[in-house]
Amino acid sequence: MSYRILICDDSSMARKQMARALPKNWPAEISYAEHGEQALEVIRQGHCDLMFLDLNMPVLDGYGVLEAVARDDLPVMTIVVSGDIQPQARERVRKLGAMDFIRKPTDPEKIQQILEEFGIYRADDSEEAQAQAEPSPAPEPEGKLDLAAYLQEMSNVAMGQAADLLARLLDVFVKLPVPRVATLAQSELSMALTAASAKESYSAVCQGFNGAGVAGEALLLFSDASFEDMAQLLRYEEENRHALEVEVLMDMSSILFGAFLKGLGDQLDLRFGLGHPTVLGQHRQVGELLEYHQGSDQKLLCIEINYAIEDHNVVCDLLVLLTADSTPHLEKAISYLTE
Repeated sequence: MSYRILICDDSSMARKQMARALPKNWPAEISYAEHGEQALEVIRQGHCDLMFLDLNMPVLDGYGVLEAVARDDLPVMTIVVSGDIQPQARERVRKLGAMDFIRKPTDPEKIQQILEEFGIYRADDSEEAQAQAEPSPAPEPEGKLDLAAYLQEMSNVAMGQAADLLARLLDVFVKLPVPRVATLAQSELSMALTAASAKESYSAVCQGFNGAGVAGEALLLFSDASFEDMAQLLRYEEENRHALEVEVLMDMSSILFGAFLKGLGDQLDLRFGLGHPTVLGQHRQVGELLEYHQGSDQKLLCIEINYAIEDHNVVCDLLVLLTADSTPHLEKAISYLTE
């Protein structure tokens, strides 16, 4: 039997990886969607038997798609493929009707194992089915390497690993956005941030990193309004308010910086060396905290991720700033990995 497969992911890199990870001799018809609304349109037209679904997407995320499929009783089997590997994320998608959950980056052996477990694919009869099937549409064109798009997907996976560590440590659910990747001048940095409010006050920690020609700085902007809830989640009872806030800042930066940079480095096959974390300042507006960047017009590759903890007043912005000199080394590493 030939299946009609829909791969729904906002990342072109992830869609290609998912298509390549399917069994090579499987005579499946493959189509693509860039967000949940597009996926629902394909499903409602009756053009999909099995969907591989990402969770973090613009327009309509994977949770919204699963809710719509269940509410409207749409005839489609769904396997979630996500970088959001928190325990609660897995539980939620199963309750919403997903057959299984696969963590990114996709593993061809794991995918084949799941397909065989559900009786969707059998290696023994694939050759016969292939001979009877209609030819599949051509895969998405490769085109020129889009560094920002690849970094966004790699950041999505690294972000999920950092959130998983935080979620397990605090027994919470961390709400994750679509990471933003943009090239901008250092002097434009504070104006380009989307999540941080110009009216609120923040405290910040920075930490340098480098490895194999890739260098930069990780920054954590922590909303001052979040300290109370975060201290309770960490069960800190320090009476000295200043010492408590510094402890919260350093621990949060250690968790998020370490897990994110390790996740990014693992995907690039790079090992980053880390400098000492430094408190940039406390209880200031974002423009003041980033003032030391404003005297330079050097171009930076900026990754921005806003973490928020569900049911708690805890939000923070993680920025990873890569120097312009890192670009050719990143392109070389990604080109090697995608060959």
